[in-house]
Amino acid sequence: MRRFGNTLLIVALLANTGGHWALLQSVAWTTMLVEHLHSQSFSQSMEQTFDGRHPCPLCLAIKAAKNTEKKTFFTLTTQKIEFPPLAPKFVLYSPASLEHLPTQDFFADSPTLVPPTPPPRTFPV
Repeated sequence: MRRFGNTLLIVALLANTGGHWALLQSVAWTTMLVEHLHSQSFSQSMEQTFDGRHPCPLCLAIKAAKNTEKKTFFTLTTQKIEFPPLAPKFVLYSPASLEHLPTQDFFADSPTLVPPTPPPRTFPV
């Protein structure tokens, strides 16, 4: 199950970054190279496949699809935070109920507890 999740993640990343176009272009180049090898030498086939002057129908379809693909760019818009104008002498006052709170020491009444001592260990003779 973990491999399926990893594979799905890789496929999603490739699709998001345009890796599917690279995969299709590789298939197109391989197909072109095989077709050219039937009638030409290896060096001529390589040159004609990758020179860009002899595109196959799949290469043209890939190029057209890449050009029509909608590109979405996210722009970060920041907004200026504005605060309403305040009175020139802005002072914070504590509520009256907080002024007369009793002070308590919660640790003063706690007894000192001594941890119990473990029983002595007996060693086998």
